[in-house]
Amino acid sequence: MRTTLQFEGVPEVILDKAVELGLARSKTDAIRMGIFALNKEYNLIKDIELEMVGRKIEKEKREMKAKGQKYIGLDEAMSKYR
Repeated sequence: MRTTLQFEGVPEVILDKAVELGLARSKTDAIRMGIFALNKEYNLIKDIELEMVGRKIEKEKREMKAKGQKYIGLDEAMSKYR
């Protein structure tokens, strides 16, 4: 996802200071760090790997539905190798 952000005032000063002190390589990295800190503080996503896998599966389902494709069962898939 691409997003363009513009910060002024205190958020801009904080991002500049994070880069100046070497905590982050860039303002973008500082924002990424903030996102992970937000998740750590509020436990928004408890199992990140499970969430990512679920999103990938849902994306594939949407793409397959748009193309009129469907998943095949295990028996049908393995029948080619018997």
